[in-house]
Amino acid sequence: MSDNDFNPLLHIEGLPHFGAVKPEHIKVAVEKAINESVRVIKEVTSKPKTRLTWDNTVAPIEEADDRFSKIWSVVSHLNSVVNTKQLREAHDECLPLISDYATFVGQYKPLFEVMSRLAASDEFSLFSKAQRKSILNSIRDFKLSGIDLPQDKQKRFGEINARLAQLQSDFANHVLDATHSWVKHVSDPSLVEGLPSGALRLAREEASKRNLEGYVFTLDIPSYLPVLTYAKNRSLRQELYEAYNTRASELGPDANKFDNAAIMEEILGLRHEMAGLLGFKTYAHYSLATKMAKDPQEVMGFLMDLAHKSKQQGLKEIQTLSEYAKKQGLEDELKPWDVAFYAEKLRQEQYSYDAESLRPYFPAGKVLAGVFECAHRLYDISFRPHFGVDVWHPSVECYDVYDHFGSKIGTFYVDLYAREGKRGGAWMDECQSRRFRSDGALQLPVTYLVCNFTPPVGDKPAQLTHDEVVTLFHEFGHGLNQLLTRIDIADVSGINGVPWDAVELPSQFNENFAWQEEVLKFLSSKVGTGESLPKDKLDALIAARNFESAMAMLRQLEFALFDFRIHLEYDPSKGGRIMEILKEVKDQVAVTPQYENSRFPNCFTHIFAGGYAAGYYSYKYAEVLAADAFGRFEEEGILNPKVGADFRDYILATGGACDPMESFVSFRGRKPSVDALLKQSGISQNC
Repeated sequence: MSDNDFNPLLHIEGLPHFGAVKPEHIKVAVEKAINESVRVIKEVTSKPKTRLTWDNTVAPIEEADDRFSKIWSVVSHLNSVVNTKQLREAHDECLPLISDYATFVGQYKPLFEVMSRLAASDEFSLFSKAQRKSILNSIRDFKLSGIDLPQDKQKRFGEINARLAQLQSDFANHVLDATHSWVKHVSDPSLVEGLPSGALRLAREEASKRNLEGYVFTLDIPSYLPVLTYAKNRSLRQELYEAYNTRASELGPDANKFDNAAIMEEILGLRHEMAGLLGFKTYAHYSLATKMAKDPQEVMGFLMDLAHKSKQQGLKEIQTLSEYAKKQGLEDELKPWDVAFYAEKLRQEQYSYDAESLRPYFPAGKVLAGVFECAHRLYDISFRPHFGVDVWHPSVECYDVYDHFGSKIGTFYVDLYAREGKRGGAWMDECQSRRFRSDGALQLPVTYLVCNFTPPVGDKPAQLTHDEVVTLFHEFGHGLNQLLTRIDIADVSGINGVPWDAVELPSQFNENFAWQEEVLKFLSSKVGTGESLPKDKLDALIAARNFESAMAMLRQLEFALFDFRIHLEYDPSKGGRIMEILKEVKDQVAVTPQYENSRFPNCFTHIFAGGYAAGYYSYKYAEVLAADAFGRFEEEGILNPKVGADFRDYILATGGACDPMESFVSFRGRKPSVDALLKQSGISQNC
């Protein structure tokens, strides 16, 4: 690429030009942005200053860092949603550069000394709360980046960071590639009996893409989950279950190419070594240095308390399911690939509730409009489509957000549907942060909201299950945290700087509205008739909310305990003991039948490729906060605008500038109670 070629990554003014980004643009832009950031840091720290201020010290660095973060946000986002071989190579080629830059910043003593002087100066007391928090976080992060280490250990710390960045990218790529390397072609219609019409249409379309007759199933969730839930053919369910649960392992397809076992061991070893360099006993201890929970004993006690309080009901639920399966004609023991199938049948029988039959009531467009309306009533904000925006796929939509004065406060992109080249799951991420630029203009927050719902087939609109509606509310809650921020210091604006075990509070809190009658009335609209969800179906949906909730609780606690223990108990002489610890955790808390060849850890991207290492417990930790916070709405009115304004002001608007526990107490009037979550989940202590 010549210097004369236009590089859209180097000219991000307003919203990015996603469609114009080519692999050859990436390294050039990243290198230029990093070099500029390094230059600014050295310039700021080299000039003698009689008086340190925000404007002559922090602001220039924040400006340069913002340019870099906007570039890398676009690159990493495209790598997740339109992954190609060329894009992946360009992305991965930059990982060592970014790792080296992060190590340089974290270990650059002149910058640490300037920040420390600033924090100790008379000027510091005149800064805003957000400015003070940003500076104190920086000083903390310097210490967590090895600023106090001798030179040889600093060098090793940098090597570890670089290697971890590559390993985590490799892990995620293996999961993506292993997921897409397996397909099941079915030509006999009798084998797909029981599957909903929408799932069959999707499977036929998948077959057509491959020039095949019949049906093709993949391990993408919109294809995989309906088979596990509805297919009467037990062998088909078993085949897909085993393929899904052995992905990226020695037992899965293309095992030699995609097995993540060695990567997991190396990641755990390097994390343990890095924590040790910084003086922490384990990586679990290191992880908690930036979280609300104070020590590993608090986390383990919290998780085990929830497990203890849920176990008896969980055992009762699985016993009920096993007995029901036998009555339905299952001749041998309930197997893992039977659980979803018989659970769905039992739920339909107990509550007259069929998840698939509700799809026509939840067309994606109407649901999204309902999500907006809910936020409008709670927070007095409105949403308008932003047309003519350059997006990364034709199905992506863009919206601007306005406050009650009619002033624009942010923008977000919505990418709802599964497709090839898009990693699985659902997430929200930051495109740009709210902050004041060097020219004095206020940069508004921009977010991505990404899901993997079943796409529209033919001329029919996409229709969501209620579970997918809940997922949309969850990710939108994260988005609101970013969009409604009133903090204009990038490091603590929106989701930035929020402790990891509090960052799920807005998202899990927002899920609650997907279950409220007042919301479901304007959220639902049957395709073809416009009829909202009938009273009998609505009552059945709400009644079934806590169906097998203890089993679900224990499953999440299993993930959290496994994650925390492999990081807390790592021993260099014994390795990660990954499968051994997983078995111990399952024996302790699991109630559902187990698949002995499961290689679940090999695809646990949250902790091996995401930000949840020794922090997956955060989902449950924040869920307690969310359940208790929603209790105030239950007491004072589900769509009470006064309570909504308080939640916006105390929780959503404060970003990472305020202590989340103080913010919670300000909103709720007291500290949170774990009993709020048990009550909301319908988990009784009297089983």
